[in-house]
Order: sequence, then structure tokens, then C-alpha cells
Amino acid sequence: MGEASKDDVLGSVHSTVFKQSENLEGKSIKIEGYDFNQGVNYPQLLKSFVTTGFQASNLGDAIQVINQMLDWSLADEAITEDCDEEEKDLAYRKSVSCKVFLGFTSNLISSGIRDTVRYLVQHHMVDVIVTTTGGIEEDLIKCLAPTYKGDFSLPGAHLRSKGLNRIGNLLVPNENYCKFEDWIIPVFDQMLREQNEEHVTWTPSKLIARLGKEINNESSYLYWAYVNNIPVFCPGLTDGSLGDMLYFHSFRSPGLIVDIVQDIRAMNGEAVHASPRKTGMIILGGGLPKHHICNANMMRNGADYAVFINTAQEFDGSDSGARPDEAVSWGKIRGSAKTVKVHCDATIAFPLIVAETFATRGKPR
Repeated sequence: MGEASKDDVLGSVHSTVFKQSENLEGKSIKIEGYDFNQGVNYPQLLKSFVTTGFQASNLGDAIQVINQMLDWSLADEAITEDCDEEEKDLAYRKSVSCKVFLGFTSNLISSGIRDTVRYLVQHHMVDVIVTTTGGIEEDLIKCLAPTYKGDFSLPGAHLRSKGLNRIGNLLVPNENYCKFEDWIIPVFDQMLREQNEEHVTWTPSKLIARLGKEINNESSYLYWAYVNNIPVFCPGLTDGSLGDMLYFHSFRSPGLIVDIVQDIRAMNGEAVHASPRKTGMIILGGGLPKHHICNANMMRNGADYAVFINTAQEFDGSDSGARPDEAVSWGKIRGSAKTVKVHCDATIAFPLIVAETFATRGKPR
């Protein structure tokens, strides 16, 4: 092969490997991390996550999306021809904020995230809550007895012999559930009397509100949900210790009825009748809470903001692992929505997000 031929090959390979770049200057954010020469400034550190890359950037984006969610008011929108006189009033339009749906799985209430949720509910910073049964009972049980730190590696058989239940690296003594039974059965007795004598129709959300009232404990997010009239939906109400208690009660005093149909109307109504408000979803974990909130928002042609925080993957086709774009295909999130998924344990991500969103406002919306 001659020199000219070698130069041709080298030139061809070089142009293939080093293909001319598109100029990203001014089009994309430059990647740079926090400079600790500035000292330790946590707000600035969290702001730097946007430009750090990987899941730090997703967490930074989640902070931005939630702040946009909380900043929105009807005053940001153009006045339409068909709106009434009240909707034309600027003060009224500024008072109409985004409706925030918060969903979380039960393990997060077992953890210290319960206190973060309680803060949001206490100050009426969210409008609708969806959780699993454990997300109800664990809140109530913690008012009666504590949960303890253990270890992921503690052997199950040994713990069983000690009457200890493990939730990840948390430990819950069986005694806690005995206290829960002693507390809740008389409440069910009273609810049954009201059903029979006053013709009260119980739904999961009405039952949950009643439990929040009865626990009467300011450490409970359910207590604050009752006080602030924030609906808490749990369509899988029997899947947990609360279901065990309903099971035991059905033998002692049969007849208590819980109507789930009224609650699906109420839940979907929270989304359908949100207009002229926008809706935003903040969902920690997957499963039932994630789908129930997304499905309700499908009834209004999708939510306007969505932040998912979970560690589930999408390769198995699960709804838990699905990214927001999959929900767009169903009409559960609008195509124009601001969305992000943070692939992270919510016990790490959510307190950091709240610190830079809700907590900076310090007052109800």
C-alpha cells in the first residue's frame, strides 16, 4: 500500500471516529459539580445537582418541576371567553393553585418519611393522598408504639422466635399490632353501630378519616388529614394489618360494610372537577398509589406535572417502573406536562426535594 493510499485510509478513519460535532454552546447545560471551596452551603449544593449529571440531575429537575407546580396559579393563564366574572377577577385567579396529588407506599410511613408526609399534611401543602393499607396502619401504630432500627441481614427465623417483624432494616415488635387491635376494635364497634342505627355508609376514605379523628395525635399525618379535610384514598384497604383487624372484627361483630364504589367516584372526581386548576402528581414508590393517581388524572386528559421517585425498572413492563412518557400514551399525563422520574430510594430523595420546595415556603398555599 503506497503512502497516498495510507493517508486516504487514515483520513477516512479519522473523519469517521471524529465526526464533526454539533455546537451545544447555549443549547445545553454544562456539566459541573459543587465547589466545596465555597464552604458547605446545602441550598447551593442541592441547586448544583441539576448540572451534576445522572440521577443528581434528575433530582435537581424534580425540585424545579415541583416548584413550578407550586408556583402556578390561574393568573398565569389567559382569560377565556367562557369563564364567569369571578374567574376574571385577578385576586381570585392568583388564589387558584395547582391541585397536588401525593402518593406513597407503606414502607415510607414505616420509615422516617412519615414525618415529612406529616409536615406536608399538617400545613395543607397537598390536596389528595393515595397510599396502601400499610401507609394507614403504620401511621396509627406509631402513635401507640415505636418502630426500631434493625439491619437488613438479621435472620428471619431468629426474629420470628423473638416476636419481631422486619421491614427492610426496621423492626416492629408483634406487641405493636396487639396494641393496634386493642385500639381499633372499639372504633369498628362504634362504626358498626352508626351504620346500623344512623344509616352511615362507610367508604375507605371515610373510615380513614374516622381513624385520623380517633387517634387524635399530632404526630399522625392521618390526624392532620382529618383536621384539614384532606381525603386519603386506599382502594386496597384490606391488604394489611388493618385488613386483619376487619377480619377479626367480622367474627366478633359481623356486618360492617365498606363501599369502595363511592370512593372511586370521589377519587376520580378529585381530578375531573379540578378545573380550572392544573393538577400535579408526586408519587413515591410504585404499585397501587402510582396507578390510582395516574388513572384518576386520565379522566381529565392527564396531569400537568408529574414527579416519580422509585427504584423500579421498566424492562418487565410493570406500571411501577414505567417512566412518565408511558403514562402520556394512556392520557394520564398531558403531552405538554413537566415530568421527571428520579431513580432513587425515596428516603434519600424526598427530604432533599421537600427542603428545596415546600419547606422554603413555610406556609399553606
